[in-house]
Amino acid sequence: MKAKFPLIARILLGLVFFLSGLVGLLNLVEPPPDLPERLQTFNNGLMASGYFMTLLKGTETVCGLLLLAGMYVPLALVVLAPIILNIFLVHLFLAPSGLILAVILGLLEIYLAFFAPPYAPTIKQLFRRR
Repeated sequence: MKAKFPLIARILLGLVFFLSGLVGLLNLVEPPPDLPERLQTFNNGLMASGYFMTLLKGTETVCGLLLLAGMYVPLALVVLAPIILNIFLVHLFLAPSGLILAVILGLLEIYLAFFAPPYAPTIKQLFRRR
């Protein structure tokens, strides 16, 4: 089972980002009307840029697909790290009800990037002093 945990974590993280990216790109779900006011303001600002949400959701979709396919996993993890950090901070400061999911995403990312044998050595090289 221990050998399967990196695969399970990678698939879970990949599914979350692939599906949420697709839902966002295709506008399949309307945002809930009862979002906190500050979160609505934040989302409206991102949407007003005209490009950012498409870039974000496209990046999530591609990285989720890479994780699901098992291709370029370290690259996908590096690209997703600031997105996951922002998800955590948004839920910490603007919508605490989603904090549990944000923590789970963060833990999966940290595990895969720093502790999972197939990917950790590659990611850790980024932090070596040269």
